[in-house]
Amino acid sequence: MAAAPETKTVHSPALTYFSMLSLLSLCPPFVILLWYTMVHADGSVVQTRNYLKQHGLQGFIDIWPRPTAIAWKIIFVYGAFEAALQLLLPGKRVEGPVSPTGNRPVYKANGMAAYFVTLVTYISLWWFEIFNPTVVYDHLGEIYSALIFGSLIFCVFLYIKGHVAPSSTDCGSSGNLIIDFYWGMELYPRIGKNFDIKVFTNCRFGMMSWAVLAVTYCIKQYELNGKVSDSMLVNTTLMLVYVTKFFWWEAGYWNTMDIAHDRAGFYICWGCLVWVPSVYTSPGMYLVNHPVNLGMQLALYILVAGILCIYINYDCDRQRQEFRRTNGKCKIWGKAPSKIEATYTTTSGETKTSLLLTSGWWGLARHFHYVPEIFAAFFWTVPALFNHFLPYFYVVFLTILLFDRAKRDDDRCRSKYGKYWKLYCNKVPYKIIPGIY
Repeated sequence: MAAAPETKTVHSPALTYFSMLSLLSLCPPFVILLWYTMVHADGSVVQTRNYLKQHGLQGFIDIWPRPTAIAWKIIFVYGAFEAALQLLLPGKRVEGPVSPTGNRPVYKANGMAAYFVTLVTYISLWWFEIFNPTVVYDHLGEIYSALIFGSLIFCVFLYIKGHVAPSSTDCGSSGNLIIDFYWGMELYPRIGKNFDIKVFTNCRFGMMSWAVLAVTYCIKQYELNGKVSDSMLVNTTLMLVYVTKFFWWEAGYWNTMDIAHDRAGFYICWGCLVWVPSVYTSPGMYLVNHPVNLGMQLALYILVAGILCIYINYDCDRQRQEFRRTNGKCKIWGKAPSKIEATYTTTSGETKTSLLLTSGWWGLARHFHYVPEIFAAFFWTVPALFNHFLPYFYVVFLTILLFDRAKRDDDRCRSKYGKYWKLYCNKVPYKIIPGIY
């Protein structure tokens, strides 16, 4: 087996270990505290802090819901349904990028169809009174608790599988159990030939749950109040537009750092199975019990601004995807693209060539597409207004995540392309924010 890539530890060893151990130990309880605060403590961090100050560790244990049979049933039925759609729905054959060991993964691009079938099925179950989505909201704490423990077990399975039955040569151990568990052993783990585990965890379970829960929160507020507030409508609409954009562009996502460079471990898989359904959906979770009347004018301003940000984020990705698809023979903002031809050597010693785009959105900054993504998150959160900080946690988290990802991606590309990356940075000097950073 190949060794784990050095790009996994782009920070100092001390900071790397501290970060990994902190996230492994703090993320699970944070998910429960987030849910409890949003649902049972009026969204107030102060109220939760006072409760814990008064009741201590036992108080925290008391508010941690135990996984119940209905929670496991909901997770199993949802997961099995999405797995079946991933395997059975037709889709175009798509090839991913060449891996460091020279492998090229093959996917079936049926995400948009799965997304459509999922939402139509879910809303139809509610409309025809077969299943009430409020059951999901009412058992949300138990579902998160089950996901926390179930996903940890799943990550142990991935760790063992990487050691004893890897799916390809894109696997390996760093020699450190904690690093291997956290970052993962395999780049492209599969069950059988066709069931890609990262496509399932990242796309079909994680991202799909974002849309399902956004709809759930909307329905719960409707059943509580007999109507849906304009703040909830703006929040839900923007989230669904973003997730729709994601599945429309899903084949492009398979070329990103999450899939093509980060291995399947706690960081990616536990994050997508637990962190996405809880943290990413949290502004909507808050709005269920805190409807805000924005008024038609303000609601439309926020909605239009959010859709514009999502479109720019999409257009950034579309521009780069089209540039790669045509091997640079396309128009960028009406002109031939500016580019750098960079050569690099794979781990097997093979010399390959990549084109680095230096015009259009990608001429503004090396990771400019993160700017509209962060602003989009702000616009689907701001309908909650500013009575409490916690609804904005996702925006803060996303900003930290994307700035760290930009650093990791830059370090990886610097190692991969050498002098060509230095030339690229001279042509596109800003990392994320044009003129500033």
